[in-house]
Amino acid sequence: MASSSEAKGPTELHSLTMANEDYLEAIWRIMLEEGGAETVRSVAVAELLDVSRQSFAKALGTLKDKGYVVQHRYGRVGLTDEGRAYAELLWKCHRMLRTFLEDELGVEPKTADTEACLMEHALSEDTMRRWTHHLEAQGMQVKEFSEDSVHGTHLHE
Repeated sequence: MASSSEAKGPTELHSLTMANEDYLEAIWRIMLEEGGAETVRSVAVAELLDVSRQSFAKALGTLKDKGYVVQHRYGRVGLTDEGRAYAELLWKCHRMLRTFLEDELGVEPKTADTEACLMEHALSEDTMRRWTHHLEAQGMQVKEFSEDSVHGTHLHE
């Protein structure tokens, strides 16, 4: 069994607040929805999370200071390599949890999505990877949820 220091990936999972993780994940989701765009509009992130532009601007400062995002001209933001790795991990964790709740436990999609979002912020990277591996070994495929996800209608403060 790997020690916790050996289990760490490219970034320290949960080195951000839940709200800042939501911002990072939202940037990544919009990038995916836009066909792998390198940058996204700041206003799109604020709209997805239903927050003011000022709230996102404040969070953006934290994410830039921590080295997870870069801000480009005309209000566009992108992820650094470390930010991308962090966001990918959060999004995969969210999708795994939602798939498990829906497919294995029969939880209604909106409830599963909301609860997966809460749970993703509590799992260690090691636990998330082990849980995903366990479920995949049993034949479960993690869903993408790029089109029907209701995630993003709230922000964790």
